[in-house]
Amino acid sequence: MSDTPTRNPDHRDEVPPALVTGAEVARLAGVTRAAVSNWRRRYEDFPPTVGGSASSPLFHWAAVQEWLASRDKSQEVSCEVQTWQALRAQHGDATVAAVAAAVGHLAEGVEGQGGTVDASTTVPSYKPVDASLRALLDRLAADLGPAAAVEALVARLIDSARRSGSDVVTPPRIVRAVTHFAPAVRQGQTVFDPACGIGTLLHELSPERGLVRIGQDIDADCVRIARVRSLLAGHEDTRIMPGDSLRADGWPGLAADLVVCDPPAAVVDWGREDLLLDPRWEFGTPSRAEAELAWLQHAYTHAAPGGHVLMVMPASVAYRKAGRRIRAELVRRGAVRKIVALPGGVAAAHALPVHLWLLRRPDAAERRPDTITMVDLTANAPDGPLDPGESQIADVRLIDLLDDTVDLTPAAHMPALRLDLATEYERVRAELSTTLATLETLVPDLRAGDGTDLWDGATVTVAELARAGLVELQGGGARAADDQIDPDYLDGFLAAGPNVRRSTSQSGTYRLDPRNARIPQRETAVQRRYGTAFRALREAETQALRLTETVRRMAEVAREGLGSGALEPGGE
Repeated sequence: MSDTPTRNPDHRDEVPPALVTGAEVARLAGVTRAAVSNWRRRYEDFPPTVGGSASSPLFHWAAVQEWLASRDKSQEVSCEVQTWQALRAQHGDATVAAVAAAVGHLAEGVEGQGGTVDASTTVPSYKPVDASLRALLDRLAADLGPAAAVEALVARLIDSARRSGSDVVTPPRIVRAVTHFAPAVRQGQTVFDPACGIGTLLHELSPERGLVRIGQDIDADCVRIARVRSLLAGHEDTRIMPGDSLRADGWPGLAADLVVCDPPAAVVDWGREDLLLDPRWEFGTPSRAEAELAWLQHAYTHAAPGGHVLMVMPASVAYRKAGRRIRAELVRRGAVRKIVALPGGVAAAHALPVHLWLLRRPDAAERRPDTITMVDLTANAPDGPLDPGESQIADVRLIDLLDDTVDLTPAAHMPALRLDLATEYERVRAELSTTLATLETLVPDLRAGDGTDLWDGATVTVAELARAGLVELQGGGARAADDQIDPDYLDGFLAAGPNVRRSTSQSGTYRLDPRNARIPQRETAVQRRYGTAFRALREAETQALRLTETVRRMAEVAREGLGSGALEPGGE
């Protein structure tokens, strides 16, 4: 089967070939960008540009492949790479939709051979793939088999999300931690994920056969991917439906043996105003800022007596003031059984620690526990061991947690910190001094300008930069994809001036639309100067947040030490 697109003789059904930038030519050919630029200068027969701009031209990939072969400069480009490139050409930055369309084609002819997955509910039809992409997908399925072909494309989707800092899929390190700490489930038992995304957590749980897997997700493309993955993996008893789990629970009355969930992060509009009297809030009505505690209680509602909930949570949920009353009620009623602080870096989008909360709905005969197990793995490497050492685990009495703050941060309850508060206070003081000194060095050296407003000069939209191949739009953000754009310059101006004002509503909610954002046009050297300043400001802000947390921790240790006698005021 030919790699090049097929054309109808009368051109009515002509399929346009994939377009690629010079950077993509370099990556696919296994050479540097400079080599591609050199080919264009030296060889008159190098394929002509068919779009883009002078700084980032576009080429027909099929024509480039033919030229590479004729010059003996081609390397063996795998069918998987060609397929992924063709998907990007058809769908652009909508990688989830691209993979959904691809897996939809790969599943054709497979449904009905050993069952279908959740055929009782429908998902809007996906964008059909063109003839050349169908040919590539068929080749990929022939080479790897349909199931392995789907997982290969899913792996590229996950890697794409990781590189863009997006949280549209659960990162592999989080998946590893969830499967490690998940309570054992047996054949015939039910596992539920109310925000299942592309189905990774449901897909990875053991045993491989015999589980009832049930899910829901607001993104129809993710639901399609999750269904096909389960179908091709042979998970016969899988039911996944589209919809907003909080606003429109698709599984009322479901009682699962295990509920796992990596809920969407930092969501403000989760439906609180419409759900104020919802019976799911048995531990308290969450505030607008506590969407994670809404997801936690939704998951707990679906846990059977004796069943468990394992939830991925931002570390701040353990101590934020807004959630104190709900945390207190969870502790008081013995619902929380374990909290694990994972190492920094396990989440793709940021380096902040992430927690796992393990809850259990007691059965009728069960006595309320007296303690919560705290596990602090934050000192471990992201890919390090998940079994805690002796100094990383503590059973904390419920009564000791029910104070004014109800801080469920594992690090605050480790034995080593309680045994030597004087040493810990000196350590935190030293850390405070170091942070202050570092912060002072980070403040950029800025001087008075000439008053020329850069926004009044030549600007360019991010959408135009994306069409030229200079930036990539992914996960609701934009990142530089070419050396002609300084990444710090781009990030700095995206978060400045008219872009912020245009993206902030009257209520103060900020939501950037990167496509419509505008960036001042400046030479690369000038961009780098501004980028250096923007980077310094960002690092200073990060250091300031660290400073705030260090001061909070220092005050916490000081109060504990003064009350316990481990510390006393200096002087007479």
